[in-house]
Amino acid sequence: MLTNSTTAAAMTTSLFRPIEATPLGRDVDRATALEKTDASRSENEVRKTFESVLGEMLFGQLLKGMRKTLGKPAYFYGGRAEEIFTQQLDQVLAEKISDASAEQFVAPMYDLFMLQRQ
Repeated sequence: MLTNSTTAAAMTTSLFRPIEATPLGRDVDRATALEKTDASRSENEVRKTFESVLGEMLFGQLLKGMRKTLGKPAYFYGGRAEEIFTQQLDQVLAEKISDASAEQFVAPMYDLFMLQRQ
């Protein structure tokens, strides 16, 4: 069995270990690397949000305008349920079209937007 003095000595040595000193330059390098990754991450998030919002708004309005040109059919019209389904379908289509064409269509708009902000 261990005595109280032996237990206390073992606990103090395990609790108070010397901390290894790291060079200050390494910490500064880590901090700048973290700032760069945060800035690039936030720029990517802004770009994705810009592409999704602008693309969905643009293509959503395009689909909405196309739906207005169509009249209601005389037969097999679903009423308000069909109108709601059509709106939801247009929303999903706008999201898909926006994702598919973001690089060719919305990315140049984002670049122009960012040039104006600088």
